[in-house]
Amino acid sequence: MTFPVEDKQGFSVVILSGEIDLNNSPDARKVILNSLKKMKHVMVDLSDVAYIDSSGVASLVEGFQYARTNDLEFGLIGVSEAAMSVLRLARLDQVFKIYASLEERLENGN
Repeated sequence: MTFPVEDKQGFSVVILSGEIDLNNSPDARKVILNSLKKMKHVMVDLSDVAYIDSSGVASLVEGFQYARTNDLEFGLIGVSEAAMSVLRLARLDQVFKIYASLEERLENGN
């Protein structure tokens, strides 16, 4: 599965959708890490994610760790309720920078 990436106002926005699970989380991980290697500011759009399992969450965590290690910005935007419930369960809603939209991030800064 391919996940589109859009460049918007100095940010790389990785758009994940559908079910992010063991079958396609390696693709998600690859797109996230490639985006972080190209841009200093990366947001992952989870607004159309219907389901995410532990392998999908691991892809997000790996992106977060890569960004932190390399002094890059990594955040989540438009997190669907399905994805947010998994992030809350793992208490990752306390770890990730989460915004309603890219516009909110731009208005509020870091």
